[in-house]
Amino acid sequence: MNHELEPGLYIVATPIGNLSDISGRAIATLRDVKFIACEDSRVTGRLLRHIDVTTPTLRYNDHSKVADRENLLALASEHAIALVSDAGTPLISDPGFKLVRAAREAGVHIHAVPGASAFVTALVLSGLPSDRFLFAGFLPNKAKARSDELQQYTALNATLIFYESAQRLGDALAAMADLWPGREAAVVREITKKFEECRNGTLAELAKYYGQNSVKGEICIIVGPPIVVAAKVDDEAVQKALADALNNMSTGKAASHVAQLFGLDRKSLYDAALTIKKGV
Repeated sequence: MNHELEPGLYIVATPIGNLSDISGRAIATLRDVKFIACEDSRVTGRLLRHIDVTTPTLRYNDHSKVADRENLLALASEHAIALVSDAGTPLISDPGFKLVRAAREAGVHIHAVPGASAFVTALVLSGLPSDRFLFAGFLPNKAKARSDELQQYTALNATLIFYESAQRLGDALAAMADLWPGREAAVVREITKKFEECRNGTLAELAKYYGQNSVKGEICIIVGPPIVVAAKVDDEAVQKALADALNNMSTGKAASHVAQLFGLDRKSLYDAALTIKKGV
């Protein structure tokens, strides 16, 4: 039995793997809206068949034209329209931001139907600190840009969460291990699916493992906070640790090692290491 929904845009979270995780409210909403805007009608179609919903779908993704967005807004001003992504919560590293922002500016009513999100589920599976965290989404493809972005998070006293593809997992972990080799981390993949996996270890250990073992599936990388918060650091202790590290490490490795130990910025430590070497 269909119920009348007020006109507007309904942001509906869908399962991230196990289709049985969809909420009763999400099922009712998808059944009662006029249209469902989705990334891929084939993916959404499997979900709709599973929950026995026959609502027609319209394609909407990051490559959709402005005219497509305007058409959805026009529909949402008169009818209830749902927005879904292929999996999880729309807008979280998925299409929808431009549509929701435009809907708010146009005065279209917006409703959220919450549900699964991969990064939250990965965080609780990892066992790493969850009281303060930063979701950083996908890292850049190119090595230099990736390293520069990671550098920004070095001293942040929070757990870091990244999405990554299976093809780039080894490179991403290697870049992280170069900066923070001893930090606790976890690689979580295929969440809620048959081959769900959560592998914990230091970033150095995980980089070595996934450098030798290829995997498939959707992946989250969880990186624990620095071992020591940078708020109360003994400069003399930092200098000694840096000098000791330079006895058996390269300048870059020594800077990364001490940055990880004390939760400090690697670049400033690299400069300090160069000064120490010049004085030797």
